[in-house]
Amino acid sequence: MTLMAERPVMSGTEPSGGFEELLDLLDELHVPDGYKAEIIRGNIVVAPWSKAYYFDVLESVCEQLRPHLPEGHRISANPFLYVFPGSERAYGPDIHAAHRSVSRHTSNHLDGEALSFVAELTSPSTRAVDLTDKVETYGKAGVPVYLVLDMQEKQAIVFGSPSVKGYEARFTKPFGEKLYIPEPFDCPLDTTGFEPPTPSAT
Repeated sequence: MTLMAERPVMSGTEPSGGFEELLDLLDELHVPDGYKAEIIRGNIVVAPWSKAYYFDVLESVCEQLRPHLPEGHRISANPFLYVFPGSERAYGPDIHAAHRSVSRHTSNHLDGEALSFVAELTSPSTRAVDLTDKVETYGKAGVPVYLVLDMQEKQAIVFGSPSVKGYEARFTKPFGEKLYIPEPFDCPLDTTGFEPPTPSAT
């Protein structure tokens, strides 16, 4: 097993029992405060939680999309782990929407194929995965909408029309403009105010 972060925090031996063993190891893992853990490409990857100013962005996305949710679905920025056994991945998306029935059990693993929407806010350590591995996994799992808020490039990217090959549609707008969120939401997302704050002078 390998644990990776913006700076590696620990490493070990690759597990021999496959994805289920990785999930068990993830459940037992003591993750340092301020970090979250996911399973990506056969590794448990530990990455920092979001920066403070991301909170306003997360809240804005949830507030704007909540009136357009499919019936019976809810949207949240609370941390939950969604699993994709077919791709041997487990992600804790920054924002997630799914039918309420997805949580009617005692496991801490939620069904990734029940998602109707996911959003990730990139950081320097997660950006590459958010724009590659997660695009492929969410698309092949049939998640209708995947939104990437690229905080480094100050732009919003929405992926739609999932298929067995991944997403077939992609649209991009710079922060400050409105981006269309496709079905089942069919609404605009105003990205005004998503830009990182200007660093204070020292």
